[in-house]
Amino acid sequence: MKKVMIVLFFVTGFLTACREKNVDPATDTETNEWILDQMKTWYYWNDKITASPDLALEPEAFFNSLLYKFDATLRPDGDRFSWIESDADALKAELSGSSKTTGMELKLFYYPAGSSNIVGIVAYTLPGSPAELAGFKRGDVFTRINDQKLTVSNYSDLINSDAAKNYNMGVFDENNSIVETAVKRSVTPVSFQEDPVFYDTTFQYGSNTIGYLVYNQFIPSKSGSDKKEYDTELDNVFASFKAKNVNSLILDLRYNPGGYVSSATNLASLIGKNISSDKIFYYKGYNTTITPVLQKQYGADYFEDKFSAKSQNIGSNLTNLVILTSSRTASASELLINGLKPYMTVTLVGDKTVGKNVGSITLSDKSGKVKWGLQPIVTRSYNSLRQSEYNTGFIPDIPADEGLKLYPYGDPNDPLLSAALTKIIGSPVVRTSPAQAKTAASYQEIMSTIQRKAGGSNMFFDK
Repeated sequence: MKKVMIVLFFVTGFLTACREKNVDPATDTETNEWILDQMKTWYYWNDKITASPDLALEPEAFFNSLLYKFDATLRPDGDRFSWIESDADALKAELSGSSKTTGMELKLFYYPAGSSNIVGIVAYTLPGSPAELAGFKRGDVFTRINDQKLTVSNYSDLINSDAAKNYNMGVFDENNSIVETAVKRSVTPVSFQEDPVFYDTTFQYGSNTIGYLVYNQFIPSKSGSDKKEYDTELDNVFASFKAKNVNSLILDLRYNPGGYVSSATNLASLIGKNISSDKIFYYKGYNTTITPVLQKQYGADYFEDKFSAKSQNIGSNLTNLVILTSSRTASASELLINGLKPYMTVTLVGDKTVGKNVGSITLSDKSGKVKWGLQPIVTRSYNSLRQSEYNTGFIPDIPADEGLKLYPYGDPNDPLLSAALTKIIGSPVVRTSPAQAKTAASYQEIMSTIQRKAGGSNMFFDK
Protein backbone atom coordinates (compact mmCIF):
# COMPACT_ATOMS: atom_id res chain seq x y z
CA MET A 1 0.00 0.00 0.00
CA LYS A 2 1.43 3.31 -1.06
CA LYS A 3 1.65 5.86 1.74
CA VAL A 4 2.59 9.51 2.00
CA MET A 5 6.22 9.79 3.19
CA ILE A 6 6.12 11.50 6.56
CA VAL A 7 9.17 13.40 7.69
CA LEU A 8 9.66 14.37 11.32
CA PHE A 9 12.35 17.01 11.67
CA PHE A 10 13.10 19.74 14.15
CA VAL A 11 13.64 23.19 12.64
CA THR A 12 13.13 26.55 14.21
CA GLY A 13 14.06 30.17 13.61
CA PHE A 14 14.02 32.17 10.42
CA LEU A 15 14.94 31.18 6.88
CA THR A 16 17.89 33.23 5.72
CA ALA A 17 18.79 33.65 2.09
CA CYS A 18 22.32 32.30 2.11
CA ARG A 19 22.07 30.59 -1.25
CA GLU A 20 21.09 32.06 -4.57
CA LYS A 21 17.38 31.58 -5.10
CA ASN A 22 16.04 29.53 -7.97
CA VAL A 23 14.58 31.38 -10.92
CA ASP A 24 10.90 30.40 -10.80
CA PRO A 25 9.17 30.23 -14.21
CA ALA A 26 5.85 30.82 -12.45
CA THR A 27 4.90 34.32 -11.36
CA ASP A 28 4.66 35.02 -7.64
CA THR A 29 0.88 35.05 -7.95
CA GLU A 30 0.83 31.67 -9.68
CA THR A 31 3.25 30.28 -7.12
CA ASN A 32 1.16 31.65 -4.27
CA GLU A 33 -2.02 30.17 -5.71
CA TRP A 34 -0.30 26.77 -5.80
CA ILE A 35 0.96 27.25 -2.22
CA LEU A 36 -2.53 28.18 -1.02
CA ASP A 37 -4.10 25.16 -2.70
CA GLN A 38 -1.56 22.79 -1.10
CA MET A 39 -1.95 24.35 2.33
CA LYS A 40 -5.76 24.28 2.23
CA THR A 41 -5.58 20.58 1.44
CA TRP A 42 -2.74 19.34 3.63
CA TYR A 43 -1.92 21.82 6.41
CA TYR A 44 -2.80 20.41 9.83
CA TRP A 45 -4.29 23.76 10.89
CA ASN A 46 -5.98 24.48 7.55
CA ASP A 47 -9.08 25.70 9.38
CA LYS A 48 -6.96 28.56 10.76
CA ILE A 49 -5.81 29.89 7.36
CA THR A 50 -6.90 33.49 6.79
CA ALA A 51 -9.94 33.88 4.53
CA SER A 52 -8.31 36.67 2.49
CA PRO A 53 -4.59 35.96 1.99
CA ASP A 54 -2.48 38.54 0.16
CA LEU A 55 -1.47 36.86 -3.12
CA ALA A 56 0.76 39.84 -3.98
CA LEU A 57 3.35 38.86 -1.36
CA GLU A 58 6.66 37.22 -2.21
CA PRO A 59 6.20 33.39 -1.91
CA GLU A 60 8.12 32.94 1.33
CA ALA A 61 6.25 35.79 3.01
CA PHE A 62 2.97 34.48 1.61
CA PHE A 63 3.61 30.99 2.97
CA ASN A 64 4.45 32.41 6.38
CA SER A 65 1.26 34.50 6.35
CA LEU A 66 -0.80 31.30 6.14
CA LEU A 67 0.71 29.65 9.22
CA TYR A 68 -1.05 29.22 12.53
CA LYS A 69 2.01 30.42 14.37
CA PHE A 70 2.92 29.30 17.85
CA ASP A 71 2.49 31.77 20.69
CA ALA A 72 3.09 30.59 24.24
CA THR A 73 0.11 32.59 25.51
CA LEU A 74 -2.29 32.97 22.59
CA ARG A 75 -1.59 29.83 20.54
CA PRO A 76 0.25 27.24 22.66
CA ASP A 77 -0.98 24.57 20.23
CA GLY A 78 0.44 26.51 17.25
CA ASP A 79 2.96 25.75 14.53
CA ARG A 80 6.69 26.02 15.26
CA PHE A 81 7.99 23.84 12.48
CA SER A 82 6.59 24.39 8.95
CA TRP A 83 8.96 25.85 6.39
CA ILE A 84 9.38 26.66 2.70
CA GLU A 85 12.42 26.52 0.45
CA SER A 86 13.04 28.11 -2.93
CA ASP A 87 14.46 24.92 -4.52
CA ALA A 88 12.31 21.82 -4.12
CA ASP A 89 15.00 19.50 -5.48
CA ALA A 90 17.55 20.82 -2.98
CA LEU A 91 15.01 20.39 -0.19
CA LYS A 92 14.49 16.72 -1.07
CA ALA A 93 18.24 16.07 -1.20
CA GLU A 94 18.87 17.75 2.14
CA LEU A 95 16.11 15.74 3.81
CA SER A 96 18.03 12.65 2.68
CA GLY A 97 21.24 13.81 4.36
CA SER A 98 22.91 15.31 1.30
CA SER A 99 23.96 18.96 1.52
CA LYS A 100 26.81 21.35 0.95
CA THR A 101 28.85 21.09 4.12
CA THR A 102 32.34 20.94 5.56
CA GLY A 103 31.26 17.75 7.30
CA MET A 104 31.31 19.02 10.87
CA GLU A 105 28.57 20.14 13.21
CA LEU A 106 29.35 23.06 15.50
CA LYS A 107 28.03 24.57 18.71
CA LEU A 108 28.65 28.18 19.79
CA PHE A 109 28.68 29.45 23.36
CA TYR A 110 29.10 32.52 25.48
CA TYR A 111 32.05 31.60 27.66
CA PRO A 112 32.16 32.52 30.46
CA ALA A 113 28.38 32.78 30.82
CA GLY A 114 27.18 36.37 30.99
CA SER A 115 30.08 37.66 28.90
CA SER A 116 30.07 38.64 25.22
CA ASN A 117 32.96 36.27 24.48
CA ILE A 118 31.90 33.66 21.90
CA VAL A 119 33.72 30.37 21.32
CA GLY A 120 32.90 27.41 19.10
CA ILE A 121 33.11 23.68 19.72
CA VAL A 122 33.15 20.88 17.15
CA ALA A 123 30.31 18.49 18.11
CA TYR A 124 31.41 15.87 15.59
CA THR A 125 32.90 15.41 12.13
CA LEU A 126 31.70 13.08 9.41
CA PRO A 127 34.07 10.31 8.29
CA GLY A 128 35.73 11.14 4.98
CA SER A 129 34.50 14.73 5.00
CA PRO A 130 36.69 17.78 4.32
CA ALA A 131 36.60 18.61 8.05
CA GLU A 132 37.91 15.21 9.11
CA LEU A 133 40.59 15.28 6.41
CA ALA A 134 41.63 18.75 7.64
CA GLY A 135 42.16 17.36 11.14
CA PHE A 136 39.01 18.53 12.92
CA LYS A 137 37.60 16.22 15.59
CA ARG A 138 34.91 16.20 18.27
CA GLY A 139 35.77 18.57 21.12
CA ASP A 140 38.02 20.92 19.13
CA VAL A 141 37.71 24.56 20.21
CA PHE A 142 37.93 27.59 17.94
CA THR A 143 37.89 31.28 18.76
CA ARG A 144 37.99 33.01 15.36
CA ILE A 145 37.01 32.35 11.76
CA ASN A 146 39.12 33.93 9.01
CA ASP A 147 40.99 35.76 11.77
CA GLN A 148 37.76 37.50 12.82
CA LYS A 149 36.79 37.26 16.46
CA LEU A 150 33.31 35.76 16.79
CA THR A 151 30.71 38.35 17.84
CA VAL A 152 26.94 38.48 18.13
CA SER A 153 26.75 40.44 14.88
CA ASN A 154 29.03 38.25 12.73
CA TYR A 155 28.90 34.64 13.97
CA SER A 156 25.90 33.63 11.84
CA ASP A 157 27.43 34.93 8.60
CA LEU A 158 30.83 33.44 9.38
CA ILE A 159 29.49 30.01 10.30
CA ASN A 160 26.96 29.96 7.49
CA SER A 161 29.15 31.01 4.58
CA ASP A 162 29.66 28.50 1.76
CA ALA A 163 33.15 29.88 1.16
CA ALA A 164 36.39 28.29 2.33
CA LYS A 165 37.16 29.21 5.93
CA ASN A 166 40.13 29.30 8.26
CA TYR A 167 39.51 28.40 11.89
CA ASN A 168 41.76 29.76 14.64
CA MET A 169 42.01 26.92 17.13
CA GLY A 170 42.07 27.21 20.91
CA VAL A 171 42.53 25.02 23.99
CA PHE A 172 41.47 24.95 27.63
CA ASP A 173 44.25 25.96 30.00
CA GLU A 174 44.70 24.74 33.58
CA ASN A 175 42.16 27.33 34.79
CA ASN A 176 39.52 26.18 32.27
CA SER A 177 39.94 29.39 30.28
CA ILE A 178 39.98 29.06 26.50
CA VAL A 179 43.12 30.47 24.94
CA GLU A 180 44.08 30.81 21.30
CA THR A 181 46.88 28.75 19.81
CA ALA A 182 48.96 29.23 16.68
CA VAL A 183 47.07 26.39 14.98
CA LYS A 184 44.85 27.27 12.02
CA ARG A 185 42.83 24.81 9.97
CA SER A 186 41.28 25.52 6.59
CA VAL A 187 38.24 23.73 5.16
CA THR A 188 35.95 24.17 2.15
CA PRO A 189 32.29 23.03 2.00
CA VAL A 190 31.42 20.39 -0.59
CA SER A 191 28.32 18.41 -1.49
CA PHE A 192 28.42 15.51 0.94
CA GLN A 193 26.19 12.60 1.92
CA GLU A 194 25.97 11.91 5.64
CA ASP A 195 25.78 8.37 6.99
CA PRO A 196 23.54 8.72 10.08
CA VAL A 197 24.66 5.44 11.66
CA PHE A 198 27.61 7.17 13.22
CA TYR A 199 29.19 4.93 15.87
CA ASP A 200 28.58 1.71 17.75
CA THR A 201 30.40 -0.38 20.33
CA THR A 202 29.76 -2.63 23.31
CA PHE A 203 30.79 -2.46 26.97
CA GLN A 204 31.16 -5.32 29.41
CA TYR A 205 30.63 -4.64 33.12
CA GLY A 206 30.17 -7.91 34.97
CA SER A 207 27.01 -9.53 33.62
CA ASN A 208 26.02 -6.33 31.79
CA THR A 209 26.68 -6.52 28.07
CA ILE A 210 25.83 -3.01 26.93
CA GLY A 211 25.33 -1.94 23.34
CA TYR A 212 25.98 1.71 22.51
CA LEU A 213 24.80 3.32 19.27
CA VAL A 214 25.14 6.92 18.07
CA TYR A 215 22.44 7.67 15.49
CA ASN A 216 22.34 11.21 14.13
CA GLN A 217 19.40 11.33 11.73
CA PHE A 218 16.51 9.09 10.67
CA ILE A 219 17.47 8.57 7.03
CA PRO A 220 16.70 5.29 5.22
CA SER A 221 19.02 5.72 2.25
CA LYS A 222 21.29 7.95 0.23
CA SER A 223 19.72 10.82 -1.64
CA GLY A 224 17.83 9.52 -4.65
CA SER A 225 18.21 5.88 -3.63
CA ASP A 226 15.47 3.41 -2.76
CA LYS A 227 17.87 0.77 -1.45
CA LYS A 228 17.50 1.71 2.24
CA GLU A 229 21.23 1.38 2.80
CA TYR A 230 21.17 3.09 6.18
CA ASP A 231 18.22 1.08 7.49
CA THR A 232 20.14 -2.04 6.46
CA GLU A 233 23.21 -0.71 8.24
CA LEU A 234 21.13 -0.36 11.41
CA ASP A 235 19.88 -3.92 10.98
CA ASN A 236 23.48 -5.11 10.80
CA VAL A 237 24.46 -3.23 13.97
CA PHE A 238 21.62 -4.89 15.87
CA ALA A 239 22.47 -8.29 14.39
CA SER A 240 25.93 -7.79 15.92
CA PHE A 241 24.41 -6.70 19.24
CA LYS A 242 22.21 -9.80 19.24
CA ALA A 243 25.14 -12.09 18.48
CA LYS A 244 27.00 -10.60 21.44
CA ASN A 245 23.98 -11.13 23.74
CA VAL A 246 23.56 -7.43 24.49
CA ASN A 247 21.20 -7.09 27.46
CA SER A 248 21.22 -3.30 27.86
CA LEU A 249 21.12 -0.65 25.14
CA ILE A 250 22.26 2.98 25.20
CA LEU A 251 20.88 4.85 22.18
CA ASP A 252 22.55 8.21 21.67
CA LEU A 253 20.10 10.66 20.06
CA ARG A 254 21.55 13.82 21.58
CA TYR A 255 22.19 15.37 18.14
CA ASN A 256 19.32 13.72 16.24
CA PRO A 257 16.77 16.31 15.00
CA GLY A 258 14.53 13.74 13.31
CA GLY A 259 13.89 12.39 9.85
CA TYR A 260 11.79 9.76 8.14
CA VAL A 261 9.14 7.87 10.08
CA SER A 262 9.95 4.72 8.11
CA SER A 263 13.41 4.70 9.68
CA ALA A 264 11.92 5.37 13.14
CA THR A 265 9.63 2.38 12.66
CA ASN A 266 12.58 0.27 11.54
CA LEU A 267 14.65 1.22 14.60
CA ALA A 268 11.71 0.72 16.97
CA SER A 269 11.22 -2.73 15.47
CA LEU A 270 14.83 -3.59 16.34
CA ILE A 271 14.43 -2.47 19.96
CA GLY A 272 10.83 -3.07 21.09
CA LYS A 273 10.05 -5.74 23.71
CA ASN A 274 7.25 -8.25 23.07
CA ILE A 275 6.28 -6.60 19.81
CA SER A 276 5.03 -8.11 16.57
CA SER A 277 3.91 -7.00 13.14
CA ASP A 278 0.30 -6.70 14.34
CA LYS A 279 1.11 -4.26 17.15
CA ILE A 280 0.87 -0.49 16.74
CA PHE A 281 4.00 1.65 16.85
CA TYR A 282 2.15 4.94 16.36
CA TYR A 283 -1.02 6.56 15.03
CA LYS A 284 -1.14 9.70 12.92
CA GLY A 285 -3.95 12.23 12.74
CA TYR A 286 -4.64 14.63 9.83
CA ASN A 287 -6.97 17.57 9.26
CA THR A 288 -10.65 17.03 8.51
CA THR A 289 -10.17 17.86 4.81
CA ILE A 290 -7.62 15.22 3.87
CA THR A 291 -8.60 12.51 6.39
CA PRO A 292 -11.65 11.20 4.47
CA VAL A 293 -9.71 11.34 1.19
CA LEU A 294 -6.88 9.25 2.60
CA GLN A 295 -9.27 6.84 4.30
CA LYS A 296 -11.22 6.29 1.07
CA GLN A 297 -8.08 5.77 -0.97
CA TYR A 298 -6.03 3.66 1.46
CA GLY A 299 -8.40 2.36 4.12
CA ALA A 300 -8.62 2.92 7.87
CA ASP A 301 -5.29 1.23 8.56
CA TYR A 302 -3.52 4.05 6.72
CA PHE A 303 -3.54 6.04 9.95
CA GLU A 304 -1.57 3.47 11.94
CA ASP A 305 2.02 2.30 11.61
CA LYS A 306 2.80 -1.15 12.92
CA PHE A 307 6.10 -2.63 13.96
CA SER A 308 7.97 -4.82 11.48
CA ALA A 309 9.04 -8.36 12.28
CA LYS A 310 12.84 -8.16 12.49
CA SER A 311 15.10 -11.15 13.08
CA GLN A 312 17.69 -8.71 14.52
CA ASN A 313 15.34 -7.51 17.30
CA ILE A 314 17.01 -7.54 20.75
CA GLY A 315 14.02 -6.41 22.82
CA SER A 316 13.36 -9.75 24.49
CA ASN A 317 16.89 -9.73 25.94
CA LEU A 318 16.92 -6.11 27.14
CA THR A 319 16.77 -5.28 30.84
CA ASN A 320 17.63 -1.60 30.20
CA LEU A 321 16.94 0.86 27.41
CA VAL A 322 18.60 4.24 27.99
CA ILE A 323 18.26 7.05 25.45
CA LEU A 324 20.61 10.03 25.54
CA THR A 325 18.85 13.31 24.77
CA SER A 326 19.48 17.04 24.51
CA SER A 327 17.73 20.23 23.45
CA ARG A 328 18.52 19.10 19.88
CA THR A 329 16.65 15.79 20.17
CA ALA A 330 13.39 16.11 18.27
CA SER A 331 10.64 14.79 16.04
CA ALA A 332 11.32 11.21 14.89
CA SER A 333 13.58 10.81 17.93
CA GLU A 334 10.68 11.79 20.17
CA LEU A 335 8.31 9.62 18.14
CA LEU A 336 10.60 6.65 18.87
CA ILE A 337 10.60 7.43 22.60
CA ASN A 338 6.82 7.87 22.71
CA GLY A 339 6.16 4.79 20.58
CA LEU A 340 8.32 2.48 22.70
CA LYS A 341 7.03 3.64 26.09
CA PRO A 342 3.89 1.42 26.06
CA TYR A 343 6.06 -1.67 25.51
CA MET A 344 9.07 -1.14 27.77
CA THR A 345 10.71 1.14 30.30
CA VAL A 346 12.57 3.95 28.52
CA THR A 347 15.06 5.87 30.65
CA LEU A 348 16.09 9.30 29.35
CA VAL A 349 19.48 10.78 30.24
CA GLY A 350 20.53 14.30 29.29
CA ASP A 351 18.45 17.42 28.66
CA LYS A 352 14.80 18.09 27.85
CA THR A 353 13.87 17.32 24.24
CA VAL A 354 12.31 19.79 21.80
CA GLY A 355 8.68 18.68 21.93
CA LYS A 356 7.73 18.04 18.31
CA ASN A 357 4.75 15.70 18.24
CA VAL A 358 3.82 16.62 14.67
CA GLY A 359 5.07 15.60 11.23
CA SER A 360 5.50 17.15 7.82
CA ILE A 361 5.59 16.10 4.18
CA THR A 362 7.47 17.52 1.21
CA LEU A 363 5.19 19.14 -1.36
CA SER A 364 6.43 20.11 -4.82
CA ASP A 365 4.78 21.00 -8.11
CA LYS A 366 4.69 17.89 -10.32
CA SER A 367 4.46 20.02 -13.45
CA GLY A 368 7.80 21.62 -12.61
CA LYS A 369 6.51 25.12 -13.22
CA VAL A 370 6.68 26.10 -9.54
CA LYS A 371 10.19 25.49 -8.21
CA TRP A 372 9.48 26.08 -4.54
CA GLY A 373 9.21 23.21 -2.09
CA LEU A 374 6.98 23.17 0.97
CA GLN A 375 7.50 21.29 4.23
CA PRO A 376 4.29 21.99 6.14
CA ILE A 377 3.07 20.24 9.27
CA VAL A 378 0.30 17.85 8.20
CA THR A 379 -0.07 15.31 11.00
CA ARG A 380 0.09 14.76 14.76
CA SER A 381 1.64 11.63 16.28
CA TYR A 382 0.20 9.33 18.96
CA ASN A 383 1.51 6.10 20.46
CA SER A 384 -0.52 2.88 20.79
CA LEU A 385 -2.16 4.25 23.95
CA ARG A 386 -3.20 7.38 22.02
CA GLN A 387 -0.74 9.50 24.03
CA SER A 388 0.72 12.60 22.38
CA GLU A 389 1.25 15.06 25.22
CA TYR A 390 4.94 15.77 24.68
CA ASN A 391 4.65 19.06 22.81
CA THR A 392 6.78 20.73 25.51
CA GLY A 393 9.42 18.00 25.33
CA PHE A 394 10.34 14.89 27.30
CA ILE A 395 11.99 15.67 30.64
CA PRO A 396 15.01 13.43 31.31
CA ASP A 397 14.82 10.91 34.13
CA ILE A 398 18.50 11.61 34.81
CA PRO A 399 19.61 15.17 33.95
CA ALA A 400 23.11 15.42 32.48
CA ASP A 401 25.07 18.05 30.54
CA GLU A 402 27.91 17.14 28.22
CA GLY A 403 29.68 20.43 28.99
CA LEU A 404 32.31 22.13 26.85
CA LYS A 405 35.05 19.53 27.12
CA LEU A 406 33.66 16.97 24.72
CA TYR A 407 34.96 13.41 24.88
CA PRO A 408 35.14 10.95 21.98
CA TYR A 409 32.09 8.78 21.47
CA GLY A 410 32.34 5.67 23.59
CA ASP A 411 34.52 7.32 26.25
CA PRO A 412 32.94 6.70 29.69
CA ASN A 413 34.16 10.17 30.75
CA ASP A 414 31.43 11.68 28.57
CA PRO A 415 28.91 12.88 31.19
CA LEU A 416 25.85 11.54 29.34
CA LEU A 417 27.37 8.14 28.64
CA SER A 418 28.77 7.98 32.16
CA ALA A 419 25.32 8.65 33.66
CA ALA A 420 23.77 5.99 31.44
CA LEU A 421 26.39 3.39 32.36
CA THR A 422 26.02 4.25 36.04
CA LYS A 423 22.25 3.76 35.82
CA ILE A 424 22.67 0.33 34.23
CA ILE A 425 25.53 -0.89 36.40
CA GLY A 426 24.33 0.64 39.65
CA SER A 427 27.59 2.35 40.57
CA PRO A 428 29.67 5.19 39.06
CA VAL A 429 32.03 4.23 36.25
CA VAL A 430 33.95 7.53 36.47
CA ARG A 431 34.01 10.48 38.83
CA THR A 432 33.28 13.97 37.57
CA SER A 433 36.15 16.25 38.58
CA PRO A 434 35.41 19.60 40.24
CA ALA A 435 37.00 21.34 37.25
CA GLN A 436 34.74 19.51 34.82
CA ALA A 437 31.64 20.32 36.88
CA LYS A 438 32.69 23.97 37.07
CA THR A 439 33.15 24.14 33.30
CA ALA A 440 29.75 22.57 32.65
CA ALA A 441 28.04 25.29 34.69
CA SER A 442 29.93 28.24 33.25
CA TYR A 443 28.74 28.57 29.68
CA GLN A 444 25.63 29.62 27.76
CA GLU A 445 24.85 28.05 24.40
CA ILE A 446 23.94 30.41 21.55
CA MET A 447 23.32 28.13 18.59
CA SER A 448 24.12 24.87 16.85
CA THR A 449 24.49 24.05 13.17
CA ILE A 450 22.62 20.80 13.86
CA GLN A 451 19.37 22.72 13.31
CA ARG A 452 20.17 23.34 9.66
CA LYS A 453 20.48 19.61 8.98
CA ALA A 454 16.72 19.31 8.97
CA GLY A 455 15.74 22.33 6.91
CA GLY A 456 18.93 22.84 4.97
CA SER A 457 18.45 26.59 5.10
CA ASN A 458 20.75 27.65 7.88
CA MET A 459 18.18 27.65 10.66
CA PHE A 460 19.56 28.38 14.08
CA PHE A 461 18.10 27.94 17.53
CA ASP A 462 18.79 30.68 20.04
CA LYS A 463 18.27 29.84 23.70
